[in-house]
Amino acid sequence: MNDVPRRAAQRTVKLASLPLGAAGRMAAGWGKRLTGQDAESVSADFSARTAEQLFAVLGQLKGGAMKFGQALSVFEAAVPDELAEPYRDALSKLQTTSPPMSETSLRRTLDEQLGNGWRDRFAEFDESPTAAASIGQVHRAVWHDGRDVAVKIQYPGADEALRSDLRQLMRFSRLFQSLLPGAEVKPLLRELQDRMVEELDYRTEADNQRSFAAAFEGDDLVHIPRVVASSPKVMVTEWVSGTPFSEIINNGSREQRDRAGRLLSEFHFSSPSRVGLLHADPHPGNFQLLPDGRLAVIDFGAIARLPEGLPRTLGRMLRLALEDRAEELMELLRDDRFVQTDSALRAEDVQAYLGPFVDPVRTETFHFTRAWLQWQADRVGDLRSPDFRTGRSLNLPPDYLLIHRVTLGATGILCQLDAEVAAREIIATWQPGFVD
Repeated sequence: MNDVPRRAAQRTVKLASLPLGAAGRMAAGWGKRLTGQDAESVSADFSARTAEQLFAVLGQLKGGAMKFGQALSVFEAAVPDELAEPYRDALSKLQTTSPPMSETSLRRTLDEQLGNGWRDRFAEFDESPTAAASIGQVHRAVWHDGRDVAVKIQYPGADEALRSDLRQLMRFSRLFQSLLPGAEVKPLLRELQDRMVEELDYRTEADNQRSFAAAFEGDDLVHIPRVVASSPKVMVTEWVSGTPFSEIINNGSREQRDRAGRLLSEFHFSSPSRVGLLHADPHPGNFQLLPDGRLAVIDFGAIARLPEGLPRTLGRMLRLALEDRAEELMELLRDDRFVQTDSALRAEDVQAYLGPFVDPVRTETFHFTRAWLQWQADRVGDLRSPDFRTGRSLNLPPDYLLIHRVTLGATGILCQLDAEVAAREIIATWQPGFVD
C-alpha cells in the first residue's frame, strides 16, 4: 500500500470521516429504532461499526492519528463493558498493527539512514515488518555479530503527518471524548503535540534507552534491550521475545496477571529515582513478560525528565488523603497551585474527591479491576455529582501533567490486566513524601 498520506487536505478528509461516519450511523440507528429494533442491538451495531472505522482510519494514517489511538487504548478499561468491547478490539490492534510501508520506501529509508552498504551490517534482514510503532514499523534481523535485533524504521512523511494529525484531531476531540469518556482528550492531545518533536528523532530515543538500560543492567525484575545503532529515522536494538501484555490481558493466567502488574508498578515508580526519567508511553504494546519472569520494556521515544525523582508533593498528598487530614491537604494543594488562592473549594469536598483515588494504598494489596476504574470515571465524570464540580475546580500545574497522564495510563493497564498488586509497599519504597 502507499506510505503515510502527507498532504494536509487529504489527511483532514480522512479524519473528518470519523465524526461524519458516526453521525450517519447514529441516524441509521434511529431509523432502526423506529422500525422496532431494540435499543441494545442498535447500540451494539453502532459501536462495532464505529470501532471498525476508527481502526481503519487511524491505522491507515499512522502518524499522530495512530499515536492518539494508541494513547486512548489504555483508557478503554474505564468504559462500561457493554460499550467497550468493540473499541477494546479495535484500539488494541493499534498497539501492534498497521499497514506497512512499501518495499521501495523501506530500502530507500535504510539507504539514506544507514548508507548504501547497510545490508553488510546485517547477517539477515526480514523485509516483512513484525510490528508497528506509532510513527514507524519494526523488522526482525540478525546483526553482523550474530545478535538478534529489532530494526525500527520511521514511516516516510511521518514528521509532517504527525503535526498535521494532531492539529486536526483537536477539532474532533468531542467525538473521541464521547467514545472513551474515561480519557481527558484535549489535554492528552496538547501533551502529545508538545512532545512530538523529540520522538521524531530516533537518536534522542536511543539516548533515552541507553540511560534506562544502564540503570537496570543486571536487574532481577526489569530488562531493557541495549541499543545497537541509531540514526535520525532508524534505530537498531537487541531483540526481546516475551509474552506481550496484550496477550496477558486477553488470555493470561492469574499468576501472569499479578506478576505483570507488580513489575509494571515497580518499573513505573522506581525509574524516576533510578534513572531520573519516567517512561511516558504506557500502553500494553510496550511491555512483555519474559520467560525468566522479568519485565521487558521497549519504546523510549516519550519520556519525562525527573532528575530529582517523583515530586515529594505527590507522596505527601497521598499520605494526607489516606489519613483524612483534609485541612493539611488543602494547605498543601494551595501551596503547590493545585488549588487557586481565591478558590471557594472546601477542604472536606477536596478530601471526598481525592479519597477514592487512595484506594490502592489502603490495604496491603489492591485488586485493580475494570469495574473500579469505571466507577471512578463515572464518579468524576457525572455532571450531577459534587465530585465533578470539585474536580473541575482543581488545577493541574503544567509540570505535573505528564506524570498525571502516565500514572493514569499505567493504572488503566493494571485494570486491563485485572492484577492484584502490593501497591502500598511499592509506593512506600519509591514515592518520596509518602513515608518520610
